[in-house]
Amino acid sequence: MTASIDDKLPEAFTGGEKGSSLNTSQQDSADFTDAEWALDKAAVRRLDWTVLPLCAITYLLNFLDRSNIGNAKVAGLAVDLQLTSHQYLVCITATYVLYIAAELPSNLVLKKIGAHIMLPLMVTTWGLCCCFTGFVQSYGGLVAARLILGLLEGGLFPGLVLYLSMFYRRHELQTRISLFFSAASLSGAFSGLLAAGIVNLDGKGGYAGWRYIFFLEGGFTVLFGIVLFFLLPRSPAHSRFLTAEQRAHIDRRLKLDTPAGASNDFDTQFSWREVRMALTSPQVLLILVALFGNGLTLYGFSYFTPVIVQNFGYSPIKTQLLTVPPFFLAFLVTLVNARISDRYGQRGLCAILMSILALVGYIMFNQSMAMAVRYTALFLAITGVYSTSPALVTWLPNNSAGHYRKATAVALGFVSTNTAGICSTWLFPANQGPEYRQASSVLIAFVVIIIVFCCLNLAYLRYANQKKAERRAEAGGVIDASTWSAEGDRHPHFVYSY
Repeated sequence: MTASIDDKLPEAFTGGEKGSSLNTSQQDSADFTDAEWALDKAAVRRLDWTVLPLCAITYLLNFLDRSNIGNAKVAGLAVDLQLTSHQYLVCITATYVLYIAAELPSNLVLKKIGAHIMLPLMVTTWGLCCCFTGFVQSYGGLVAARLILGLLEGGLFPGLVLYLSMFYRRHELQTRISLFFSAASLSGAFSGLLAAGIVNLDGKGGYAGWRYIFFLEGGFTVLFGIVLFFLLPRSPAHSRFLTAEQRAHIDRRLKLDTPAGASNDFDTQFSWREVRMALTSPQVLLILVALFGNGLTLYGFSYFTPVIVQNFGYSPIKTQLLTVPPFFLAFLVTLVNARISDRYGQRGLCAILMSILALVGYIMFNQSMAMAVRYTALFLAITGVYSTSPALVTWLPNNSAGHYRKATAVALGFVSTNTAGICSTWLFPANQGPEYRQASSVLIAFVVIIIVFCCLNLAYLRYANQKKAERRAEAGGVIDASTWSAEGDRHPHFVYSY
């Protein structure tokens, strides 16, 4: 009798690194010959060195172009445009209005249009929008630019997560998502360094230094978007980076995440039923709440770190430079946390531990006005929230099966995250600085919510897997692949990951 997928997954989540560059277990691919193991390792490594860097750079630019308004404010944007504190917050909020509206529709049409067209198009157009933001002359113009930026960027992150799930297996996904998501924390470091250098162009060509932040960062994004049209493959089967043998092997290994004999991509036609299935899945709904909390805490500090550091009393250039180290540490810890999570299959536990780290940071920030304590708190809080995000994001595609069900779950995750982003923009009003007691208290509360809902999700997944085990026992271990297209992740042989 063919081994069921539930027999394979526990091994896949507890190590065994013979077959891929990170984590394909021997049990998972027991029928692989030595030559096929070598092929497996080569194929995954080829993906890691081709597709993954393209995704990482894309998301780095996405986050950089969205959050550089904070650096521009420190460099003089608010003064030149005569923005009040309230108007500046409206400008940040405007980004998320159309950003959120674009996420679900974008993910549902990604497969139809093709990621190789849709993703580069997003990059190129939002880069142009970022460039033109440097020309704005008024509050109204800045609001319009941020609305358009949000519309053009909205589908990028959920699209990238869905896209990578077409190339990598469930137990490999968090490390890969973290590699490109960590670009967000790296962009926090880059933005400070770039802004510190770019503002020295102040007055060149008659433009203020903050305008060059938009000109140069947006211009590079446009160039990269054009290049991406020629490099990004539609799918593993269309990748010019893989040999024909490697393409066939990638398809074979992806099928190991489904019941034997079932297709790993059964719902080729869009169905509203699949959307409803995602909306009624407890493991999706629980993570949506956790992601809301994570979005509030992550964006709360990513936008306002330059403003918080500015309260230390340093020059604009030194302020920009001091924002770099916390984000760089977050980049390193995010990768380590993901590596551990993939190796041991503990999305929930890793998210909880990183959230506790963030909780300590926010409590320190709330309880002390000492500069050294507050700066240390930035390291802990930023590292914790950035490291939590990939675990929560990976949990959604890990426990959703069927393309459109998975696409819906991932998109809803980012709708929740970015809805929280809207709320976060109002956490740090100028009239509450430099203490920001109310803001840090809200952040503390939402980190606790993340921890609680991760625990609830773990409890539900263990209960659901127990019920599936009972169904498998009743069927005598026989795999009914014919019901896979109807049940998807609710199939008794699809084991939820923790």
